[in-house]
Amino acid sequence: MLDRYSIKLIRWPLTQIAALPNKLGITANHITLTGFVIGMLALPALAFEEYLWALAFILINRIFDGLDGAVARMQGITDCGGFLDITLDFLFYSMVPFGFVLANPDANGIAGAFLIFSFMGTGSSFLAFAIMAGKRQIDNPVYKSKSLYYIGGLTEGTETIACFVLFCLLPQHFATIAFIFGALCWFTTATRIWAGYHTLKEDR
Repeated sequence: MLDRYSIKLIRWPLTQIAALPNKLGITANHITLTGFVIGMLALPALAFEEYLWALAFILINRIFDGLDGAVARMQGITDCGGFLDITLDFLFYSMVPFGFVLANPDANGIAGAFLIFSFMGTGSSFLAFAIMAGKRQIDNPVYKSKSLYYIGGLTEGTETIACFVLFCLLPQHFATIAFIFGALCWFTTATRIWAGYHTLKEDR
């Protein structure tokens, strides 16, 4: 829901920063992979309840995720780069609640499993529509610079990162936050299925 606004806010500073790696010949895929490795360091940090370290790794991952897009726009957006970026993003997203489950299985197990289950709904509806939209060459007027169709929803990337920040700052309330955010994810899934189905049906 907030991605269209947050992207506008961060695009200019990311473009300025991206000029350096672009000049050095660092590709967008290099940045994607580096950001993913750094982000995955949050998993052991969460498991050992080092929540501020985990938060740092999560935020660095998200900065790199924005930076790879800025570099890609300079060097040319590719299908393989878009594929790599979205695949690693979804792995990263599911890793965070799993880390909290490892930290405290008794308190966080059910809530963490529910949130990962909810991510399956948002992720599958997102990717399935992107495949069909690409097949039918349906353009997205909001995210024109993306390598695939980004169908919107109540819980997008901005909201998810805000949720992860709350997890790390308030780990004792992980279960409550996870159940609430998971429910919002299911609302997103339902609206995406409805909108996606009718969009494709009308596009025949």
